[in-house]
Amino acid sequence: MTLASLDYFSALVSQDDSIPLFEAALCIAQDAEPELDLSMPQIQIDVLAERLKRRLSDDASDIQKLRLLNHFFYFELGFGGNINDYYHPDNSYIHRVIATRRGIPISLAVVYMELAQQIGLDVKGISFPGHFLMKLSVQSGEIILDPFNGASLSREELEQRLEPYLFQHDAINSIPLGAYLQTAQPREILVRMLRNLKSLFVENGDWHRLLEVQQRLHVLLPDDIIELRDRGLAYARLECPQPALMDLEAYLSQRPYAPDSEEIRRTVSEMRIAIKKIN
Repeated sequence: MTLASLDYFSALVSQDDSIPLFEAALCIAQDAEPELDLSMPQIQIDVLAERLKRRLSDDASDIQKLRLLNHFFYFELGFGGNINDYYHPDNSYIHRVIATRRGIPISLAVVYMELAQQIGLDVKGISFPGHFLMKLSVQSGEIILDPFNGASLSREELEQRLEPYLFQHDAINSIPLGAYLQTAQPREILVRMLRNLKSLFVENGDWHRLLEVQQRLHVLLPDDIIELRDRGLAYARLECPQPALMDLEAYLSQRPYAPDSEEIRRTVSEMRIAIKKIN
């Protein structure tokens, strides 16, 4: 990641009420490809949207637009879930999703929602547990969509998907289904995309890529002390003791009795020793 790309990302996400989700999500891929031309994927989507617009009548209803978009996106263009390589980082990089037509629910949703917006269809994201969803509000209610294949989901299907999560968290019957179907705001969607990548890079021990993700998460969540701690730990893994020390000391100042405080204090001591050796 270059400083310029992080600054650009910071500018895009500075105001909650005006975050351009598609463009900000595209920026994440610059961690993997610093020279990526962000204008090209946007042009590709604009071209696809124009193809769609030419097929729509002026009086097309939202339901008609949705049916056309679904057929175009999933059947004509062939977008769908990357079930053969679900945990590849490319599934979270929007330009690669556009190129390969494969992704995970949240990245497919970002592309789908951008196309929907361009044809006047107000499709929103839902940060549903375990599997990102989409929704469209119509006169008769809300249509809940699976970004993997465009299928509309019934209440029964949603409850079935939610049940394992509720059981895992001892929350059966305590929270109504509707609470899990609230609109996900752009900042929330970007955080979820980055945390998906974070999980991959932690598991693979890719500390350079993890640090880039943590830098973006810190931009999105500047007051989140856990993300600051994790950035400090990434710095420590990369033998950057000064920034590691700053982040980890800030964490301990706010969470002096956290369950991991002793472990963090040991890392802080190691960073201080490393700094003395450098000096």
